[in-house]
Amino acid sequence: MSVHAMAAAPREPGDAPSGAVPRNEGMPLDEAWLTGARVNLSAAERRVATLPGRRSVKKDAQAGWLLKAVTCIDLTTLSGDDTEGRVRRLCAKARSPIRPDLLEAMGMEGHGITTGAICVYHRFVAAAVDALVGSGIPVAAVSTGFPAGLSSHEVKIAEIEDSVRDGAAEIDIVITREHVLTGNWQALYQEMRDFRKACGPAHVKAILATGDLKTLRNVAKASLVCMMAGADFIKTSTGKEGVNATPLVTLVMLRQIREYFERTGFTVGYKPAGGISAAKDILTYQFLMKEELGRRWLEPDLFRVGASSLLADIERQLEHHVTGRYSAFHRHAAG
Repeated sequence: MSVHAMAAAPREPGDAPSGAVPRNEGMPLDEAWLTGARVNLSAAERRVATLPGRRSVKKDAQAGWLLKAVTCIDLTTLSGDDTEGRVRRLCAKARSPIRPDLLEAMGMEGHGITTGAICVYHRFVAAAVDALVGSGIPVAAVSTGFPAGLSSHEVKIAEIEDSVRDGAAEIDIVITREHVLTGNWQALYQEMRDFRKACGPAHVKAILATGDLKTLRNVAKASLVCMMAGADFIKTSTGKEGVNATPLVTLVMLRQIREYFERTGFTVGYKPAGGISAAKDILTYQFLMKEELGRRWLEPDLFRVGASSLLADIERQLEHHVTGRYSAFHRHAAG
């Protein structure tokens, strides 16, 4: 598949409907569905272990997949030393993530390639919104006591409302892990419903912090509960846990998304985050998305990846594709 074909390939028959994705309205908590949730660990491990050997793309095809990945990146800065200047530089990079000469060499100039979103702390939402005026790039804000999620419920709701008021179009919330670890699914469901309501028109991405949930069965159940409660996306991690996104946990979450779609008709997006810094790694996640959910789930309204340094490596790989040479990593700063 050529560079252009992958970047703008048509939807496949049998995938979710084309066009704008309706909001996930959620459903009543179905305890019986949760009780029946199972994960075949050995089968899941075999599935992800064989993926790199069975799926490989080179040359124009690889460049096309990587350009598509760029459009799905939530370009992120979530450091204690963040400044407004850093955020504005990141927004400039989001507007033009790949050097114009590289896009021209690949025949992709004028295609409006940008990152999927900018992701920041609430303090910088207004500045990011201002820096992105006219670009169509949404601002995502981490919220609800990120990353630990241990603030009071009232404070969490106020954080969401403040970020939406400042212009955030997406809210990345963190769930209370205790609800999962103690099997209190009703509490998790109600918490997520409250978050969904507070977001109003903003899309809500539920961060499960999968590295803290102990078992893949817990990951599966937490995924289902958040979708039942109206999450528009489910997301692996804050990026601050000891273990963040992995192909194995991705497979489990994608299969819950597929089952939820088959039962309810609602399409829910997926966002791996944390530790994805190499271009070859994002290809693995894209292949899983394509094989488990279909071509439609490779678009930025249903697939995002939380990353900062990933973009630099993708740009290096694209430069190698065009010139045959690798450049120094520092020549591809994120902002």
